[in-house]
Order: sequence, then structure tokens, then C-alpha cells
Amino acid sequence: MKIALINENSQAAKNGLILSALEKVVVPMGHTVDNYGMYGADDKAQLTYVQCGILGAILLNSGAADYVITGCGTGEGAMLAMNSFPGVICGHVEDPVDAYTFAHVNDGNAVAIPFAKGFGWGGELNLQYVFEKLFGFGHGQGYPPERVEPEMRNKRILDEVRLKTLRPLTQCLDGIDPELVKGAVAGEHFKELFFAGCKDSDIGEYVKKLI
Repeated sequence: MKIALINENSQAAKNGLILSALEKVVVPMGHTVDNYGMYGADDKAQLTYVQCGILGAILLNSGAADYVITGCGTGEGAMLAMNSFPGVICGHVEDPVDAYTFAHVNDGNAVAIPFAKGFGWGGELNLQYVFEKLFGFGHGQGYPPERVEPEMRNKRILDEVRLKTLRPLTQCLDGIDPELVKGAVAGEHFKELFFAGCKDSDIGEYVKKLI
């Protein structure tokens, strides 16, 4: 699995800490991590949590990433931004139980974490435990055991509903301020990471024209 890490501007200073915790857990599992930044608070390309949603949707819909780890101060804004787009099911994850139940009940492809709220002593340990529960026990098996079948059925129903209510990604992006979208893909290493992994030619061409 290719996991993308995206940080918005208010929590950019924690990028290195988050990356370290993520790689410590998922690399031994055989996953890889692409760090899209922000890499520091003074980065030239400044990402808002709304732009994290735009960037995350581009990565997931194009196949450049299989999973997105993002967040903001509370995690709420990043979650709402991510869930504004097709092809994304983003959960709000604060602790390992959130991570485990989201992976098994909701079977999404992104999480938004509060990187300021409650993030004090031991914050990096909580991240490690979150990532262990998120990636170390499979996805979509349902939880608890006696609710496996209805929970898996509900997830299929949700997927069908979203197909009917959400437009294709490029149509969504066409309706957004172009400067907002361009800013979402202006990161220092975006081009080298994205085009190496993009599997959707239409989205790839769209991004080429955008940048």
C-alpha cells in the first residue's frame, strides 16, 4: 500500500514527527510512505485544510496513493474537506480505538487526525498506536463480530449512495477557484511523487494542464 502524508499550515512543524511515527509502523508491514508536506511552517507552498482535501482527493482518485493521512488542529476541518470529494471516505481519528473501528467498520481510505488538540506528552506514541491499529489488522472485516454482516452491508450501501450523489473528480475541480486548486498541488515534491504513481491518465492530464 502507498500511503500519502499531507500536513496543513497550522501543524506543518509536526511533519517530521508524524512521518517518523508513520514510517516506524508501516514500513515493516511492507507499505511505503510519500510525504507531500508541508514540511515546515515556512514552506513556500502553504496548504490550508481545504487544500489538503483537494490534494488528497487527487491522489486517491488518480491511484497515486492508496491511503491518505492528514489532519489539522482539531482534525475536523481536514475530515470535512476530504469528504467533500468523490472517491474519498475519511474518518476522524483521535485514538487507537477510533483507528481500529474505522478500518473495520467504515473501511475508508483516509483519516484526519487532530495534531494540536490533546497533542502533548506522549503524542508521538499515540500516533504510533493509531497507525498500528489502522494498518496492522486488515480493513473492512466488520466489528464487533456479531455485527460483521450488517456492517459490511451498510458499507456497500454507502458506496452505492456516494456513486449517485457525487460527480467525477475533474468536474468537481472545474467548479473550484483555479488558484485554490493550483495551490493544493504546488508542494516542493508534488510533481516527482504524483506523476511517478498516477494511474489515471485523465486526472494526470488535468493536473499537467493545471500546473
